[in-house]
Amino acid sequence: MILLLPTLMVGVWEIVRHQFLMEYISMDMGNYLTPVLVFLLSIVLLVPLFSIMERGQQELEQERAVKNAMEARERLAKELHDGMAQSLFLLSVKIDRLENNRKNGEVSEDNVRQITKTVHEVDRYVRQAIANLKIPVSDQIPFSLEQSVKGQLEQIAGEVMIDVSLDWTLPDLAFTAKEKAELLSCIREAIINVRKHTRAARVSISGEGDKDHWRVTVIDDGEGFRHNPFEVSGSYGLQIMKERAEGMGWGLRVDSGDGGTVVEITKGGVPA
Repeated sequence: MILLLPTLMVGVWEIVRHQFLMEYISMDMGNYLTPVLVFLLSIVLLVPLFSIMERGQQELEQERAVKNAMEARERLAKELHDGMAQSLFLLSVKIDRLENNRKNGEVSEDNVRQITKTVHEVDRYVRQAIANLKIPVSDQIPFSLEQSVKGQLEQIAGEVMIDVSLDWTLPDLAFTAKEKAELLSCIREAIINVRKHTRAARVSISGEGDKDHWRVTVIDDGEGFRHNPFEVSGSYGLQIMKERAEGMGWGLRVDSGDGGTVVEITKGGVPA
């Protein structure tokens, strides 16, 4: 309307002027009246339209600001959970072990050193989370997903005493930097839950497929969940994993029973 109204007004005015008003209004007077009429039309009709457009723009900016704030809070929660919450859980496991050793009179300097190391890791995770929140995902430094998964697996396995195995054939080129970060966080959460919820003694991770169709599977031999794992009280990590997968357009399946738990993350269906 803002674009068309002045054009239509000038067109109608020129037709009426030349067809019906030439006897009453001279050519020069008509030329002077044309910009005056355009100005009056702008004041009467276009200014309210511009005001409506400006209000719409302001509302859009406010909604965008609220959305950005919510995304920042969600990202902060994920960063803190991936680093602090999981490390604090590992720290609690080590403290329980230290307490048992103390009762048996077997407290060693190595136990204390491991706890101190975990505390420093929590501090590092907090600093890294703060740094990551200041850097867009697209600017993150590329890394090897296979080596990262292997490193996370070995670290957690050593801390919580779990036998692990890795069968990884997925190429790094199949993922963007953001996909690598999100998938690694999902895998880490699945490994932590193996120890935290299922009390398994063995876990295996496999990755297969290509850029368009791939599957990552985490399998353990623990007790499994008695109910829907996403409805378990306090399963915030599983909810985050589900949100991560849905946000990336991946499929997530969690099957659990007496024989163990299977966590499967897929893209584009099951690879051939």
